[in-house]
Amino acid sequence: MARLESELPPQQFNTWIRPLQIPDTQPPGTLRLFAPNAFVLDWVKKHYLQNIESYLLEYDNDSAPRVRLEIGTSRKPHTATETRHISEAKYDKTNNNHDSEDLLININRTFTFENYVEGKSNQLARAAGMQIGKSPGTAYNPLFIYGGTGLGKTHLLHAIGNLIAKQIPHYKVLYLHSEGFVTEMVKALQHNTIDAFKQRMRSVNALLIDDVQFFAGKERSQEEFFHTFNALFESQQQIILTSDRFPKEVDGLEDRLKSRFGWGLTVAIEPPDLETRVAILMNKAQKLFAVELPSEVAFFMGQRVRSNIRELEGALRRVVANAQFTGRPITLDFAKEALRDMIAAQDKVITIENIQKIVSDYYKIRSSDMLSKNRSRTIARPRQIAMALAKELTNHSLPEIGNAFGGKDHTTVLYATRKINELKETDNRISEDYRNLLRTLSH
Repeated sequence: MARLESELPPQQFNTWIRPLQIPDTQPPGTLRLFAPNAFVLDWVKKHYLQNIESYLLEYDNDSAPRVRLEIGTSRKPHTATETRHISEAKYDKTNNNHDSEDLLININRTFTFENYVEGKSNQLARAAGMQIGKSPGTAYNPLFIYGGTGLGKTHLLHAIGNLIAKQIPHYKVLYLHSEGFVTEMVKALQHNTIDAFKQRMRSVNALLIDDVQFFAGKERSQEEFFHTFNALFESQQQIILTSDRFPKEVDGLEDRLKSRFGWGLTVAIEPPDLETRVAILMNKAQKLFAVELPSEVAFFMGQRVRSNIRELEGALRRVVANAQFTGRPITLDFAKEALRDMIAAQDKVITIENIQKIVSDYYKIRSSDMLSKNRSRTIARPRQIAMALAKELTNHSLPEIGNAFGGKDHTTVLYATRKINELKETDNRISEDYRNLLRTLSH
């Protein structure tokens, strides 16, 4: 595995290779590798198995073992009885004056996996969260989830917390926004109760911290959280963190914290694709408003509101409220009318010309470079990203997009779109850039 770690980008290694485990017992001539779930297993088989086998051949060409991937874990989890006894012992020792409701601290009971809509954009994060919920402290620790505002990170945190509580009723699960952690610590310092604060943070079985980027620049808070992290990690208690960006790209965070955040599994939540946006709209219409949203209305809204789930919900609330106030049925024409101001404002922003300008400014190149024949990487890659964004965010055809980029052929646009979609899966920098640009253009 050391060879792969030296050759792969850290995010790829931490996401796909680090979770693999080697069981103690191995059949003759075989190297069994355990993957935590089917999603990781399939990805490793497709993208890394050939590399692993070739490295084994280089090491010993004559007797290299055959690699066999399976779903499982080499760490023996507690049995149900053992888990109950351990958790009850902790419960009796530290919480004997509280009822079981007190063990779920700040967890929103309505945010569950049952109402968390799965799509390609959040598939790995959801799978990892489910695994942790069923076996906290043994699957991925810490779990670091990153992605833009309004993409469902907080919902997923609470869903994991609720699942942990369901699986192990006496586990103490604490959710805090990072600013809440800072506020509580400052109050503890003011009232000379810092020891009690430390005990509270370090006596939980699962600590869920939202938006860790707000720790940036707060040295005393980072110092305290560093020691809290270490205490929980060493006692195999579960830690789950979220941020709006990849951990190493959070300015103002100490390197030792960034390093620890990468010890477990780091996963991204992307903006949802069209099908997921439609599913989210129909799900929320039913759950929040008891409304059956017509599919053509859901597809229209999903196509026009692309930035994040929060804005999708805002658009849905506007449509439903208008229908309730006017007594009119929700039809496609009605939805277009209710959202016309939002759509008009968005259409002013999302033009091919504006996409070219925003991408050029982001990469610090000239707008005219977008139209040139320059094929150097520093120009070609931003141009491909701009083409992919134009295809996703506008209704222009491939020939029209190509023509707007200096008379390029439609096949060039198609190639650019496919290339960027591939790189978003394998190159963390491209993925992060694309998300940043998508958020800028969609607001």
